[in-house]
Amino acid sequence: MLAVSAAHAQGLRLDIPPNDRVATETAITPGPAAALSLEDAVAMALQNAPGLRAERLAPLIQGTFEAQERAVFDPTLFAEVELARDRSVRQFQEIQVQEAFRSERERSEAGLRQTLPTGTELTLSLRSTRTESSRAREQYTGRAGISLTQALLRGGRIESNLVRLRQAALDVTASEFELRGFIERLVADVEAAYWDAVLAAEDIAIYEEALDVAERQLRETRARIRAGDRPETEEIGARAEAALRRQGLIDARTALARAQDRLARLVRAETADWEQRFDLTSPPAPQEYVLEPVADYIALGLLYRPDLNETRLRIQRGELEIVQTRNGLLPRLDFFLTLGASGFAESFSASLRGDQGDGYDLVGGLRFELPLGSRAADAAFSRARLTREQTRAALDSLERLAIQDIRANWLEADRARAQVHAREETVALQRELLRVEEVRFRVGTGTALAVAQAQRDLLESELSLREVTVRFRQASTELLQQSGALLLHRGIDSPGQDPVHVL
Repeated sequence: MLAVSAAHAQGLRLDIPPNDRVATETAITPGPAAALSLEDAVAMALQNAPGLRAERLAPLIQGTFEAQERAVFDPTLFAEVELARDRSVRQFQEIQVQEAFRSERERSEAGLRQTLPTGTELTLSLRSTRTESSRAREQYTGRAGISLTQALLRGGRIESNLVRLRQAALDVTASEFELRGFIERLVADVEAAYWDAVLAAEDIAIYEEALDVAERQLRETRARIRAGDRPETEEIGARAEAALRRQGLIDARTALARAQDRLARLVRAETADWEQRFDLTSPPAPQEYVLEPVADYIALGLLYRPDLNETRLRIQRGELEIVQTRNGLLPRLDFFLTLGASGFAESFSASLRGDQGDGYDLVGGLRFELPLGSRAADAAFSRARLTREQTRAALDSLERLAIQDIRANWLEADRARAQVHAREETVALQRELLRVEEVRFRVGTGTALAVAQAQRDLLESELSLREVTVRFRQASTELLQQSGALLLHRGIDSPGQDPVHVL
């Protein structure tokens, strides 16, 4: 079974908490002629990549929606002040007398209101009223009360009242899976670019060595021509072979510059630093090129791939949406109860004690509401069910595509692994063939053209061996990325590493 635990991880260990701020001023930048290992390249990319800095903000943004939904159940403090004045004049025509009537009323109320996940709304309030008129002296009334409203049908279940909050939490987790997928793709791109640059640098070394051999062969051929041991026509073949080596060396240097630019784009923070070249360190070739069975990679992919886990979260979100819309199908039936105690006096403080009298009030009842037809609620419930089925079908399709991608990458890695062994044998045989042709040339039974052809075949075999070795490394990285286990194997911690299970 393919190991994915931290104990089996290789390479860099880099924690990436979702809520940390990205400090661009601490970006890693190697000095002139500094060696750059594969682990350093990955670390630089994780700190400097502009796209990653943008992606890391997504969980923080989604977290604000979760906090907003949680605030629905926070207590609310309210206060109200009201002042009313009335003045009227009454005419008594029988006795030719007018009477003026004046009244004032001040009302103030403060309290605390909170909605609970149980569908309960509680209100605690304290109210003071002052009345005065031309017919009555100043009077204060104080009242303390509590009101309770409990939903019995629609909105009466905790599951339906917490749907929006739980959906917001799922959205945060989904954004973490998106971030993990981005990080995996970034790490895979950096490793691929690094190995392309290593391959280009090794090609240059091979071409330089081949050019030295070709020039040495040209000098030897010219010496034999001057000695009369070889015809002058053999110099043309030797010169042509040296020219081909120079041509290949030019192309290899251009390929290295392009690979260095691509690597710099991925790991450097500033474009101005792209001119500085890396001194890459290539790890030694592995003693064995081993691949686990394809079934192990498929099992990992179905468990850890971020896109599959994100889709499973969407299914869970759809299940919550069904709970919410099913709640909307119910009629509204609320029970309400209000209880208060009042006191009367000629001052506010005395009214709280009820110096001139007190009393209480109690109100209770039921409130019923039912939309005729319920077409909107029925449509919302049907849409939620269909969306859930659509997401499940999408998950099934994504799983099939994931298996196909994993199998394709495994076959490519297996092909590269087999080619490594085959081309190692080819290089050994081409070396022996070149040795034979050189011996024949020295004893006079061979030609410079045959030696040049053997040198060319050996060069192509060595280049092909280096290329297929690098391609195996890249295919192995891509296979781990397609399996969702690349960060686990590289020892990189990031959000979204816990798999999601859907019943």
